[in-house]
Amino acid sequence: MPQTAATMDPGFRLGIDLGGTKIEGLLLSPDGAELARHRIPAPRGSYEATIEAVAGLVDRVEEAAGRRGSIGIGIPGSPSPRTGMMRNANSTWLNGRPLGADLETRLGRPVRLANDANCFALSEAVDGAGAGARSVFGVILGTGCGGGFVHEGRLVDGAHGIGGEWGHNPLPWSKPDEHPGPQCWCGRHGCMEVWVSGPAVANDHARVTGETFPADEIARRAGHGDAAARRTLDRHASRLARGLAAIINVFDPEVIVLGGGLSQLGHLYAELPALVAPHVFSDHVEVRIRPPKWGDASGVRGAARLWR
Repeated sequence: MPQTAATMDPGFRLGIDLGGTKIEGLLLSPDGAELARHRIPAPRGSYEATIEAVAGLVDRVEEAAGRRGSIGIGIPGSPSPRTGMMRNANSTWLNGRPLGADLETRLGRPVRLANDANCFALSEAVDGAGAGARSVFGVILGTGCGGGFVHEGRLVDGAHGIGGEWGHNPLPWSKPDEHPGPQCWCGRHGCMEVWVSGPAVANDHARVTGETFPADEIARRAGHGDAAARRTLDRHASRLARGLAAIINVFDPEVIVLGGGLSQLGHLYAELPALVAPHVFSDHVEVRIRPPKWGDASGVRGAARLWR
């Protein structure tokens, strides 16, 4: 049975990370301690089943914690500020649907939605790898490519709710063999997502070598001396550096935090600062690029903090 807002425990925050393959829920105490956490498979292709799965997970996490909290949900894509309808989600069955309103009706209390990359950025800015910095850019390098801006502890999502959507901008300073670039699912060519995401690394390696491996296998082979795999990672680092330099030239964050599966590539933290520097419009470049403190829990923690 839906709970009313009056039954909520003040200061307790529940986060939901609504992914394409899994849904994770977590409840934080007022001091940020994790009280309960659970993960379930995400329904595929069904909007109605997604609503029910989220509602069931909220009930399960709150029952385990013995508390009820405010609800924040990290989502693929974003709700339109004009219509409230979902858009730009690679979980395409959500697009064009009033997800926030339907969840509020089902749960019987207010819900805040934000792009999953925004939630990642907020989590790492508040008490993660960017804690204490005035401005943070959080980057997702996983199945897709996203980002989020946080300034003085607050998300900067913009007038159209698309702040940080760097994944669907073109690769800056592209080379002749990088133009126009592979086609993106959004319909354009050469988006950052088709150059720096996990599938992008695999696709680039296949185009150049004819070998088909996932990104983690390419990284493993590079670590064991495979020259072709190493060159694939070098091309990826160059493209990622150019994309981040464009962000620095616009937003100038104090800290950049990498998230998603490719954030585990340790060479990026050693190599990116020098690769970024030539493209930054400044006489002095000190780029702090860090791995996430909270790993794959950042998204769900940031969703909870949408009620901060």
